[in-house]
Amino acid sequence: MNSNIIRLIRPHQWLKNMFVLTPLFFDRHATDWCYVRPCMLAFLAFCMAASGVYCFNDIHDADADRRHPVKRLRPVASGAVSKPLAYAVMAALWMLAFVLMALGSFGSRGAQAGLAVTLLLYVMLNVAYTVRLKHIAILDVFIIATGFVLRTVAGGLSTGISLSHWIVLITFLLALFLSLAKRRDDVAIFEASGVTTRRAAGRYNMDFLMAAIGIMGSVTIMCYILYTVSDDVVSRVGSPYLYATSVFVLAGILRYMQVTFVDHQSGSPTQVLLRDHFIHACIVGWIAVFAIILYM
Repeated sequence: MNSNIIRLIRPHQWLKNMFVLTPLFFDRHATDWCYVRPCMLAFLAFCMAASGVYCFNDIHDADADRRHPVKRLRPVASGAVSKPLAYAVMAALWMLAFVLMALGSFGSRGAQAGLAVTLLLYVMLNVAYTVRLKHIAILDVFIIATGFVLRTVAGGLSTGISLSHWIVLITFLLALFLSLAKRRDDVAIFEASGVTTRRAAGRYNMDFLMAAIGIMGSVTIMCYILYTVSDDVVSRVGSPYLYATSVFVLAGILRYMQVTFVDHQSGSPTQVLLRDHFIHACIVGWIAVFAIILYM
Protein backbone atom coordinates (compact mmCIF):
# COMPACT_ATOMS: atom_id res chain seq x y z
CA MET A 1 0.00 0.00 0.00
CA ASN A 2 1.22 3.50 -0.82
CA SER A 3 2.92 5.03 2.24
CA ASN A 4 0.91 8.22 1.80
CA ILE A 5 -2.34 6.26 2.01
CA ILE A 6 -1.09 4.63 5.20
CA ARG A 7 -0.32 8.08 6.64
CA LEU A 8 -3.78 9.21 5.56
CA ILE A 9 -5.60 6.46 7.47
CA ARG A 10 -3.31 6.84 10.54
CA PRO A 11 -3.15 3.22 11.76
CA HIS A 12 -1.19 4.30 14.85
CA GLN A 13 -4.39 5.97 16.03
CA TRP A 14 -6.11 2.57 16.19
CA LEU A 15 -4.63 2.34 19.67
CA LYS A 16 -7.60 4.45 20.82
CA ASN A 17 -9.95 1.66 19.75
CA MET A 18 -8.51 -0.59 22.44
CA PHE A 19 -11.31 0.87 24.56
CA VAL A 20 -13.62 -1.47 22.63
CA LEU A 21 -11.84 -4.37 24.36
CA THR A 22 -12.09 -3.05 27.92
CA PRO A 23 -15.39 -4.79 28.81
CA LEU A 24 -13.69 -8.13 28.00
CA PHE A 25 -10.92 -7.49 30.48
CA PHE A 26 -13.03 -6.12 33.31
CA ASP A 27 -15.64 -8.89 33.01
CA ARG A 28 -13.03 -11.70 33.09
CA HIS A 29 -13.61 -12.83 29.51
CA ALA A 30 -10.28 -11.81 27.97
CA THR A 31 -9.40 -15.48 27.40
CA ASP A 32 -12.83 -16.70 26.20
CA TRP A 33 -12.81 -16.98 22.39
CA CYS A 34 -16.60 -16.80 22.14
CA TYR A 35 -16.33 -13.32 23.66
CA VAL A 36 -13.03 -12.29 22.08
CA ARG A 37 -14.10 -12.99 18.47
CA PRO A 38 -17.12 -10.62 18.31
CA CYS A 39 -15.25 -7.99 20.29
CA MET A 40 -12.33 -8.12 17.85
CA LEU A 41 -14.75 -7.66 14.94
CA ALA A 42 -16.17 -4.58 16.67
CA PHE A 43 -12.62 -3.36 17.26
CA LEU A 44 -11.73 -3.76 13.56
CA ALA A 45 -14.97 -2.04 12.52
CA PHE A 46 -14.12 0.95 14.70
CA CYS A 47 -10.59 1.02 13.27
CA MET A 48 -12.02 1.25 9.75
CA ALA A 49 -14.60 3.85 10.78
CA ALA A 50 -11.98 5.96 12.60
CA SER A 51 -9.63 5.88 9.60
CA GLY A 52 -12.51 7.02 7.40
CA VAL A 53 -13.07 9.91 9.80
CA TYR A 54 -9.38 10.86 9.52
CA CYS A 55 -9.71 10.90 5.74
CA PHE A 56 -12.73 13.20 5.97
CA ASN A 57 -10.93 15.42 8.46
CA ASP A 58 -7.87 15.77 6.20
CA ILE A 59 -10.05 16.58 3.19
CA HIS A 60 -12.18 19.14 5.02
CA ASP A 61 -9.27 20.83 6.82
CA ALA A 62 -6.72 20.73 3.98
CA ASP A 63 -6.63 24.50 3.44
CA ALA A 64 -6.35 25.30 7.16
CA ASP A 65 -3.79 22.52 7.69
CA ARG A 66 -1.46 24.11 5.15
CA ARG A 67 -1.03 27.06 7.54
CA HIS A 68 -0.21 24.81 10.50
CA PRO A 69 3.49 24.11 11.29
CA VAL A 70 2.87 20.36 11.75
CA LYS A 71 -0.42 19.55 10.03
CA ARG A 72 0.79 21.00 6.72
CA LEU A 73 2.67 17.72 6.26
CA ARG A 74 -0.53 15.66 6.24
CA PRO A 75 -1.06 13.78 2.93
CA VAL A 76 -3.97 15.85 1.57
CA ALA A 77 -2.67 19.22 2.80
CA SER A 78 0.76 18.54 1.31
CA GLY A 79 -0.67 17.31 -1.99
CA ALA A 80 0.73 13.79 -1.60
CA VAL A 81 -2.83 12.41 -1.80
CA SER A 82 -5.49 14.03 -3.97
CA LYS A 83 -8.93 14.84 -2.56
CA PRO A 84 -10.74 12.43 -4.95
CA LEU A 85 -8.49 9.57 -3.85
CA ALA A 86 -8.97 10.49 -0.19
CA TYR A 87 -12.77 10.46 -0.71
CA ALA A 88 -12.53 7.02 -2.32
CA VAL A 89 -10.45 5.65 0.56
CA MET A 90 -12.87 7.19 3.07
CA ALA A 91 -15.92 5.60 1.40
CA ALA A 92 -14.21 2.19 1.19
CA LEU A 93 -13.24 2.28 4.86
CA TRP A 94 -16.72 3.24 6.05
CA MET A 95 -18.28 0.57 3.83
CA LEU A 96 -15.89 -2.04 5.23
CA ALA A 97 -16.70 -0.96 8.79
CA PHE A 98 -20.43 -1.57 8.33
CA VAL A 99 -19.82 -4.81 6.42
CA LEU A 100 -17.85 -6.09 9.42
CA MET A 101 -20.76 -5.17 11.66
CA ALA A 102 -23.21 -6.90 9.32
CA LEU A 103 -21.17 -10.12 9.09
CA GLY A 104 -20.39 -10.43 12.78
CA SER A 105 -22.25 -12.81 15.08
CA PHE A 106 -23.12 -10.59 18.02
CA GLY A 107 -25.60 -12.75 19.88
CA SER A 108 -28.87 -11.16 18.83
CA ARG A 109 -30.41 -8.90 16.23
CA GLY A 110 -30.86 -6.27 18.92
CA ALA A 111 -27.16 -6.27 19.73
CA GLN A 112 -26.23 -6.13 16.05
CA ALA A 113 -28.62 -3.23 15.46
CA GLY A 114 -27.28 -1.48 18.56
CA LEU A 115 -23.72 -1.87 17.30
CA ALA A 116 -24.64 -0.47 13.89
CA VAL A 117 -26.34 2.52 15.54
CA THR A 118 -23.33 3.06 17.84
CA LEU A 119 -20.93 2.96 14.89
CA LEU A 120 -23.14 5.30 12.83
CA LEU A 121 -23.43 7.70 15.77
CA TYR A 122 -19.64 7.65 16.15
CA VAL A 123 -19.14 8.52 12.47
CA MET A 124 -21.84 11.21 12.44
CA LEU A 125 -20.56 12.76 15.67
CA ASN A 126 -17.02 12.96 14.29
CA VAL A 127 -18.18 14.41 10.97
CA ALA A 128 -20.13 17.07 12.88
CA TYR A 129 -17.05 17.65 15.04
CA THR A 130 -14.86 18.22 11.98
CA VAL A 131 -17.33 20.51 10.24
CA ARG A 132 -18.50 22.60 13.17
CA LEU A 133 -18.31 21.31 16.75
CA LYS A 134 -14.51 21.44 17.12
CA HIS A 135 -14.76 25.22 16.91
CA ILE A 136 -16.86 25.41 20.09
CA ALA A 137 -14.63 25.50 23.16
CA ILE A 138 -15.35 22.95 25.92
CA LEU A 139 -17.95 21.21 23.74
CA ASP A 140 -15.09 20.08 21.49
CA VAL A 141 -13.35 18.08 24.22
CA PHE A 142 -16.67 16.65 25.43
CA ILE A 143 -17.32 15.35 21.90
CA ILE A 144 -13.92 13.63 21.85
CA ALA A 145 -14.56 12.04 25.25
CA THR A 146 -17.98 10.84 24.09
CA GLY A 147 -16.28 9.06 21.20
CA PHE A 148 -14.30 6.96 23.70
CA VAL A 149 -17.46 6.10 25.60
CA LEU A 150 -19.06 4.94 22.33
CA ARG A 151 -16.10 2.61 21.77
CA THR A 152 -16.63 1.09 25.22
CA VAL A 153 -20.37 0.77 24.59
CA ALA A 154 -19.59 -1.06 21.34
CA GLY A 155 -17.40 -3.50 23.27
CA GLY A 156 -20.24 -4.20 25.66
CA LEU A 157 -22.83 -4.65 22.90
CA SER A 158 -20.61 -6.98 20.86
CA THR A 159 -20.12 -9.34 23.80
CA GLY A 160 -23.39 -8.96 25.67
CA ILE A 161 -21.49 -7.62 28.68
CA SER A 162 -23.39 -5.02 30.70
CA LEU A 163 -21.32 -1.93 31.38
CA SER A 164 -21.14 -0.58 34.92
CA HIS A 165 -21.47 3.12 35.53
CA TRP A 166 -17.86 3.02 36.75
CA ILE A 167 -16.34 2.02 33.43
CA VAL A 168 -18.38 4.64 31.59
CA LEU A 169 -17.42 7.39 34.04
CA ILE A 170 -13.73 6.53 34.16
CA THR A 171 -13.52 6.24 30.36
CA PHE A 172 -15.18 9.63 29.90
CA LEU A 173 -13.07 11.38 32.54
CA LEU A 174 -9.77 9.94 31.31
CA ALA A 175 -10.58 10.89 27.70
CA LEU A 176 -11.54 14.39 28.82
CA PHE A 177 -8.24 14.73 30.69
CA LEU A 178 -6.24 13.67 27.60
CA SER A 179 -8.26 15.95 25.31
CA LEU A 180 -7.62 18.99 27.48
CA ALA A 181 -3.89 18.19 27.50
CA LYS A 182 -3.98 18.07 23.70
CA ARG A 183 -5.71 21.47 23.61
CA ARG A 184 -2.84 22.92 25.60
CA ASP A 185 -0.53 22.04 22.73
CA ASP A 186 -2.90 23.73 20.26
CA VAL A 187 -2.96 26.89 22.39
CA ALA A 188 0.84 26.87 22.71
CA ILE A 189 1.18 26.84 18.92
CA PHE A 190 -1.49 29.53 18.60
CA GLU A 191 0.19 31.82 21.14
CA ALA A 192 3.64 31.30 19.60
CA SER A 193 2.74 31.68 15.93
CA GLY A 194 -0.80 33.02 15.74
CA VAL A 195 -1.66 30.02 13.57
CA THR A 196 -4.62 27.79 14.38
CA THR A 197 -6.88 25.39 12.51
CA ARG A 198 -9.75 25.80 14.96
CA ARG A 199 -11.45 28.90 16.31
CA ALA A 200 -11.90 27.25 19.72
CA ALA A 201 -8.20 27.84 20.44
CA GLY A 202 -9.00 31.51 20.96
CA ARG A 203 -11.40 30.57 23.76
CA TYR A 204 -8.72 28.68 25.70
CA ASN A 205 -5.60 30.00 27.39
CA MET A 206 -2.81 28.47 29.43
CA ASP A 207 -4.25 29.49 32.82
CA PHE A 208 -7.63 27.93 32.07
CA LEU A 209 -6.13 24.73 30.63
CA MET A 210 -3.66 24.25 33.48
CA ALA A 211 -6.53 24.51 35.96
CA ALA A 212 -8.85 22.31 33.88
CA ILE A 213 -6.19 19.60 33.36
CA GLY A 214 -5.39 19.60 37.08
CA ILE A 215 -9.08 19.30 37.97
CA MET A 216 -9.76 16.50 35.48
CA GLY A 217 -6.64 14.60 36.54
CA SER A 218 -7.74 14.81 40.18
CA VAL A 219 -11.35 13.83 39.43
CA THR A 220 -10.21 10.87 37.30
CA ILE A 221 -7.93 9.57 40.05
CA MET A 222 -10.62 10.03 42.71
CA CYS A 223 -13.24 8.28 40.57
CA TYR A 224 -10.87 5.36 40.01
CA ILE A 225 -10.07 5.03 43.72
CA LEU A 226 -13.79 5.11 44.58
CA TYR A 227 -14.30 2.37 41.98
CA THR A 228 -11.65 0.14 43.55
CA VAL A 229 -13.09 0.40 47.07
CA SER A 230 -16.81 0.38 46.24
CA ASP A 231 -18.72 -2.47 47.88
CA ASP A 232 -20.29 -3.75 44.66
CA VAL A 233 -16.95 -3.93 42.84
CA VAL A 234 -15.15 -5.60 45.77
CA SER A 235 -17.98 -8.13 45.97
CA ARG A 236 -17.97 -8.85 42.22
CA VAL A 237 -14.19 -9.09 41.98
CA GLY A 238 -13.93 -11.12 45.16
CA SER A 239 -10.92 -9.23 46.48
CA PRO A 240 -10.51 -6.20 48.76
CA TYR A 241 -7.10 -5.42 47.26
CA LEU A 242 -8.14 -3.81 43.98
CA TYR A 243 -7.12 -0.44 45.42
CA ALA A 244 -3.48 -1.55 44.97
CA THR A 245 -3.83 -0.79 41.24
CA SER A 246 -4.46 2.89 42.06
CA VAL A 247 -0.74 3.57 42.42
CA PHE A 248 -0.23 2.89 38.69
CA VAL A 249 -3.13 5.17 37.72
CA LEU A 250 -1.80 7.95 39.95
CA ALA A 251 1.74 7.59 38.59
CA GLY A 252 0.53 7.45 34.98
CA ILE A 253 -1.58 10.58 35.24
CA LEU A 254 1.17 12.50 37.04
CA ARG A 255 3.62 11.43 34.35
CA TYR A 256 1.25 12.60 31.63
CA MET A 257 0.92 15.96 33.37
CA GLN A 258 4.72 16.14 33.50
CA VAL A 259 4.88 15.44 29.74
CA THR A 260 2.26 18.16 29.21
CA PHE A 261 3.57 20.93 31.47
CA VAL A 262 7.31 20.26 31.58
CA ASP A 263 8.09 18.62 28.26
CA HIS A 264 5.32 20.37 26.25
CA GLN A 265 4.68 17.20 24.24
CA SER A 266 0.98 16.53 24.69
CA GLY A 267 -0.03 17.38 21.10
CA SER A 268 -0.62 13.72 20.25
CA PRO A 269 -1.79 11.51 23.15
CA THR A 270 -1.30 8.43 20.97
CA GLN A 271 2.35 9.28 20.31
CA VAL A 272 2.94 9.91 24.01
CA LEU A 273 1.42 6.55 24.91
CA LEU A 274 3.47 4.80 22.23
CA ARG A 275 6.83 6.37 23.11
CA ASP A 276 6.92 7.12 26.83
CA HIS A 277 8.55 4.23 28.71
CA PHE A 278 7.44 5.46 32.12
CA ILE A 279 3.81 5.35 31.00
CA HIS A 280 4.45 1.93 29.45
CA ALA A 281 5.64 0.70 32.86
CA CYS A 282 2.55 2.13 34.54
CA ILE A 283 0.22 0.44 32.04
CA VAL A 284 2.02 -2.92 32.24
CA GLY A 285 2.07 -2.78 36.04
CA TRP A 286 -1.62 -1.87 36.18
CA ILE A 287 -2.61 -4.68 33.80
CA ALA A 288 -0.44 -7.22 35.61
CA VAL A 289 -1.77 -6.46 39.09
CA PHE A 290 -5.36 -6.14 37.85
CA ALA A 291 -5.08 -9.44 35.96
CA ILE A 292 -3.67 -11.24 39.02
CA ILE A 293 -6.60 -10.01 41.11
CA LEU A 294 -9.23 -10.82 38.47
CA TYR A 295 -7.96 -14.05 36.96
CA MET A 296 -5.83 -15.81 39.60
